Parts: sequence; C-alpha cells; structure tokens
Amino acid sequence: MPKYIDMPKLSDTMTEGKLVKWRKKVGDQVSTGDVLAEIETDKATMELEAFDDGVIHQLLVDEGAKVPIGERIAVLLGKGEAAPANGAAPEPAAKPAAKPATAQAPQAEVTAPAKAESPQTGRTKSSPLARKIAGSKGVDLATLSGSGPGGRIVASDVESAQPSAPRAATPKAPAAPAPGPGDQRIELSGMRRVIAERLLVSKTQLPHFYLHIEIDAGPMMKTRAELNAVTEVSGGPKFTVNDFILRAVVAAATRVPAVNASFAGDAIIQYGGIHLAVAVAVEEGLVTPVIRDAQKKSLREISEAVKDLATRARSKKLKPDEYQGGTITVSNLGAYGIESFSAIINPPQAAILSIGAIVKKPVVNAKNEIVAGQRMSIGLSADHRVIDGAVGASYLGELRKLLENPALMLL
Repeated sequence: MPKYIDMPKLSDTMTEGKLVKWRKKVGDQVSTGDVLAEIETDKATMELEAFDDGVIHQLLVDEGAKVPIGERIAVLLGKGEAAPANGAAPEPAAKPAAKPATAQAPQAEVTAPAKAESPQTGRTKSSPLARKIAGSKGVDLATLSGSGPGGRIVASDVESAQPSAPRAATPKAPAAPAPGPGDQRIELSGMRRVIAERLLVSKTQLPHFYLHIEIDAGPMMKTRAELNAVTEVSGGPKFTVNDFILRAVVAAATRVPAVNASFAGDAIIQYGGIHLAVAVAVEEGLVTPVIRDAQKKSLREISEAVKDLATRARSKKLKPDEYQGGTITVSNLGAYGIESFSAIINPPQAAILSIGAIVKKPVVNAKNEIVAGQRMSIGLSADHRVIDGAVGASYLGELRKLLENPALMLL
C-alpha cells in the first residue's frame, strides 16, 4: 500500500504550511530521517523528515504552495512495491495561489464538530476539490459525512449534497484605498498573518490593564560593569542589560507566582515552571523563543540561552518546542530608543513586561538633592481575569527591588 505524506503540524498556532522547497524528487530512494522538504510555518522554516523508507512516487504539491495541515503532499512507495495499477493517484498537486489584484473572500474554514473532523487539527478533513465544489454550491462541509479514507470528504460527497442555509453576514472593516502609482502590495507571510490574528484576539478578548514603574538603573549598570570587567580578563562573554532584566523578571515571578499563570475558562492555571518567552524581532515580524525552567538558571545560563535562541530565531532555525509553551514574556525596545510603551499580551499567557531605554535625567535623592541619575521605565500588561492590580503592583515591587539591588538576583 502506498504511504501518504501529509502536511504536519509544526507549531501550536499553525493551520497551514508553505512548501518552500522539495529536497527530494520523484523516483528518489528515501530512508527514515531523510529530509524531504522545507516547510515554512507561521514561526520558522523547518525541515520535513521521512518517517518511512521507500521511493518517492508522486509529489502532490508544487513549491510555493500553501497547504492546510493534514493534507497530502506526497506519495511514498515501499521498496519493491509497484505503483497502483488502477491509476488511483491522489488528487492534483496544489498550485501556488495567484496574487489577486483585489482581496478575495476566503474559503470557509469549518471548525464545528463533524464526522470528518481531524482531532489533531480541529479542521474538517476534505479534499481541495471537495472544498472548491462546496464553495461554489454553498454546501457546509460540517454537515457532511465523508466516504473517503478516514472519513475524508471527497468531491462525490459534495456533489450529491444540498446547499446549506446562508450564514449571517459578518460586518467588514472599510476597504483599504485602491493601490496607486508607486504603491506596493506586500503579501502577508504565514508569520505575519498569525501575529495579526493572535494579537487581534488578545487585544479584543483579553481585559488588559497596565501598570508602569520607573526604576533607578544605576546599581544595575554598576554591577554589570564590574562583572564584565572580570569576564573580560578571563575571556568570557559580556553580560547585557537585557540579561539582568530577564534574570530579575524570573526571580520576581518566583516571589509572586500568581503572574506566571493563564486563564482556562473555569480555572486559572498557575505554572510550576517559569518558561520565559523573549520577544525577538525578525525580518517577517516577531518570534518569542522560550527559555524553559528559567527559574533554575543562573544569570550566565540565561545570558547564553537567550543569545543562542535569538541567533537561531533570526536564521529560522528554531525547533517547535523552542518557541511554544511560554508562561510570561519580556519585550525590550530600549535598544531602539523607546523610553516607555505598553505591550500586548501574548495569549494564553497573562502577563508581558515592556522594557524601555535607560535615560539619564535629573532626579531627587534621599537627601532631597537634585543629582544626575539613570532611570528605566518598565511596564506590565496583565490579563485582569488572572492578575489583580494589587498582585501586579506587588510583582513590579519585587522586580524593582531586584534591579535596584542586583546582588540579590546573583545569590
């Protein structure tokens, strides 16, 4: 029996993948572990490996095509196995979508429970041809039972179905002005599309509230300079301001664990491990690689981990488990000269820290004297379903204490 290779789910938010490049061609022998293709997800470009030995019989998807997870992309024959004699080849290869001059209405994506729904993806299992026919006939795939393998809905199932009742129209935002001379249409990448979807959900469905503090960054800068002087002699790496901030964020969360949590409908999940997500700007948007169990790591270990993750994030070499499962996020725009901002929560987390630039300004000391100081603004955006104002204030108080007394976080 031929073995079918499907588009895998390579990230927690992935609904489709873009087949960037085939690394094998029809007729090639493959062994378990061989790289078959490069797949672009919403967060990285990853290598698709073979799970079986055999020969590539057919490639069902052209390079550049976007394919829903679970759809077939190739056919593999076992060694010595003949091609199907009945010519029952899978359906035609998916083609890269043409760039439309104007926005087109997307095909309906059915997520309601149905007999043909895939438990892994939450999508109705149906062939591309079946979806095309359903769209033209107005048939709701969720109402059908599939006669294909595994309950998959095929073209014949749709052709014999009755049109569904029309759905209520969804209000639409005003259309953008038509492109003019010199304007450029930039198609959304998978990453940018998911960022747009997730942040819209976060901003409209999570009850954000915001707290801000300004800390004395002088002690932290002094300690950093002293540590770097020591590591420079030994040839070790230098610590950044961000390293100190990340270590303090984690240490403060161990003291106020209520911020390391998420909302679960009828409960609040408070996590035992602090999985620190760090916002990293990449060419196509933003990715948040995760330092797992950061509460167990020293300042040096956090510094090494974030540098490694950021480098691989920018080259799209992160593995799925390295950008999933964060429990609290830090976004630092200080290096860009931004003094203060409020970040949008990265769901399902309940808190994100926004770190501003260190600014030299006149301050009043304990003796009521005006002196030169180094100040840094820190913001907390919190989900009010999980974190109350007093809890958020308590957390920021611990964070201030650690950053203004950095020896405490080195213990």
